[in-house]
Amino acid sequence: MITDEARERVAGWFTGRLPADWQQSPAHVVTDREEITVRLSIPDVEQDESATDAIRAEARAGRAKAFREETRDKRIEIAREAEHRYQAKVSWGVTVGRGEDSYAELWTHVAAPVMTRLRQPQRLVLDTLVDAGVARSRADALAWCVRLVGQHEDEWLGELREAMQSVADVRSKGPAA
Repeated sequence: MITDEARERVAGWFTGRLPADWQQSPAHVVTDREEITVRLSIPDVEQDESATDAIRAEARAGRAKAFREETRDKRIEIAREAEHRYQAKVSWGVTVGRGEDSYAELWTHVAAPVMTRLRQPQRLVLDTLVDAGVARSRADALAWCVRLVGQHEDEWLGELREAMQSVADVRSKGPAA
């Protein structure tokens, strides 16, 4: 398990390493065992009040694409440094605008394989999702289920992570084995 201190160190390093003009607000850095995801917030596109939702959405998508292309070489340089330092792949993302109608995009993020053993009732759930066309394969169906739980149980998962971190903190203060 990655500790809060380790996550803070990674986030702090990126805060110091990222160019100031990329940090309209602090970068959102998420770390797990395989990947560090850095999501940057960039300024929204200036538009007049007559712009429709479709125009705003496409303008933001265009801004994200331009930012991706303009910053590619520098992002690769920073990612290589971080990958060497933290032994984890770096993925990038961007958010354009604020609030519910903001536009968000992730680039080159890791899709890590996860092995699991399922009993027949759980396999039947996955097979139902495949047969219904919700997913192309059992792997896609399982990923769909995980995303669904993540969306609907976000508060509970947050509490669980906090509790696990408390246990890790207590363990680290205990006697040496």
